[in-house]
Amino acid sequence: MEISELYKLYRQYPSIQTDTRKLKKGDIFFALKGPKFNANLFARQALESGAEYAIVDEEPEQPDDRIIRVADSLKTLQDLARYHRMQFENTNAEKRTPFIAITGSNGKTTSKELMHAVLSSTYKTYTTEGNLNNHIGIPLTLLKVKGDAEIAIIEMGANHQKEIEGYCSYTRPTHGVITNCGKAHLEGFGGVEGIKKGKGELFDYLRANNGTAFVMWDYDYLREMSAGILHIITYGTNDASITGVVKSSLGLLEVSITKGADVDTINTNLVGEYNLPNVLLAVAVGKYFNVPDEKIKTALQNYIPSNSRSQLIQQDTNKIILDAYNANPTSMKAAIENFAKMDGEQKVLMLGGMMELGEESLYEHQQLVELIKKYPWKDVVLVGDVFKNTDHPFLNFGNSHEAKEWYRQQRYTNTNILIKGSRSTQMEKVLE
Repeated sequence: MEISELYKLYRQYPSIQTDTRKLKKGDIFFALKGPKFNANLFARQALESGAEYAIVDEEPEQPDDRIIRVADSLKTLQDLARYHRMQFENTNAEKRTPFIAITGSNGKTTSKELMHAVLSSTYKTYTTEGNLNNHIGIPLTLLKVKGDAEIAIIEMGANHQKEIEGYCSYTRPTHGVITNCGKAHLEGFGGVEGIKKGKGELFDYLRANNGTAFVMWDYDYLREMSAGILHIITYGTNDASITGVVKSSLGLLEVSITKGADVDTINTNLVGEYNLPNVLLAVAVGKYFNVPDEKIKTALQNYIPSNSRSQLIQQDTNKIILDAYNANPTSMKAAIENFAKMDGEQKVLMLGGMMELGEESLYEHQQLVELIKKYPWKDVVLVGDVFKNTDHPFLNFGNSHEAKEWYRQQRYTNTNILIKGSRSTQMEKVLE
């Protein structure tokens, strides 16, 4: 079946699902497969559960007009997303729907949420839900963008080179931002320079397609990576279109905008001065798209983080910073240093291991240990086998369940606690 024909079915049934457990009546089911699963086996079940059509790439056991076979279900999903994306293009640039792509080693999801908060105050704005930022999540996100969209924000995660390039081929971003290039996914990218090259594929696309880049001007490497892009909007602490500084980070982050927007102080619900660039980006994007200054300020002050990202939780007399959605050497360093500066005499660290570091894993975890040793803590708890071969004097548990049992026995009062780790360590379970 041609994509144009499949698109007609999608227009009739504009809800795509890849998980039979989440099917609703009227969905189109795409049967994807991987090393450990093959959804082609559940095509019949999907139809019985209410799906109007099932897209498969293997011969079905029982013929059915509602089962459509294609060469590759995943590629077809991506091609359908690209076809849908192209419906928002217009030969008149002023009428073209902006699609903003965002990637980076740290802060991309928080930045996405802040941008969405600002832009949705004025425009019908669609964005990536949760963390659906991979080769399956991105096309699903694009296919959820309805015809009334005035702006769309698409988050792109990546752990190897050529990945962002592939996403750009069907997202076709008009605008883009790389939050930063830190030590994340070192194993897949092959080092920091590989990370810059991989993330830089977004800027390569914008450069080749007359796009607009939002660039954190404090980072010399992002200045270099964005060279040659015709339209650049800068933000940072100085020498940029939008500038701002941390007013206070002893509790929740307070940001003073010093140039480019008449919003003065923004009192956020975020923890950590490392969120300053994320706030400045949201201001820069808002100003670029003519969101009124007061709406920018209100949106950023009303945004409350969730999903274990820079959350400040009051638990009896204890203050807990839950930042357990992900972790890498760069974000760990920033979180620990920020926590050390915060008010409070009793501080406890509960840190999970960092994943996807390859040959650098032992070195990076030892560096983390050495950083921890520089500060006075009431207790330090390290979670995961990755810490077993490091030289440290701290408590080390094999998993977050063991750490939770220990934590429950401590009965802390008037204590500040930082909980952080890579997704696979599930450090948020300490609080369950």
